[in-house]
Amino acid sequence: MKSSWLALSIAALAGLGLWTAVSLSIGGGEPWDADRYWTLACPAALVLSLALGLAFPRRAWYWGAVVMLAQVPVVIAVSGIGPLLAAGVVYAAVLAIPAMLASALGGWWRRRLQDPTDPVAARPALEPAPESKTGVRV
Repeated sequence: MKSSWLALSIAALAGLGLWTAVSLSIGGGEPWDADRYWTLACPAALVLSLALGLAFPRRAWYWGAVVMLAQVPVVIAVSGIGPLLAAGVVYAAVLAIPAMLASALGGWWRRRLQDPTDPVAARPALEPAPESKTGVRV
């Protein structure tokens, strides 16, 4: 439980920091209005998401979503709540998909690298629980 809170805190703070820096680089606009949004900021967010997935493999997909959705509070801070905020939320959610895939890949890779004798690490998350000799799932 503690590692989930730690991962959430790191993802949120790093995401807020990244998108705030991007916003400040253009004088306080929405992060996606920056010239280098696609060439620097989004690739940095994907690398950050992958790293978070590697560091915190449990529910790894979540960390990419948090990193990308951290753009929304930055947009609210610099532009306020307006009629286009809903479009910005949808835009950030769509952009979160590749980051979620990157962090999920990191988590998958980390679980594969862990000790194969560990029953929790060795068993994929979607694999059914083994049955005991009595036929009852353990």
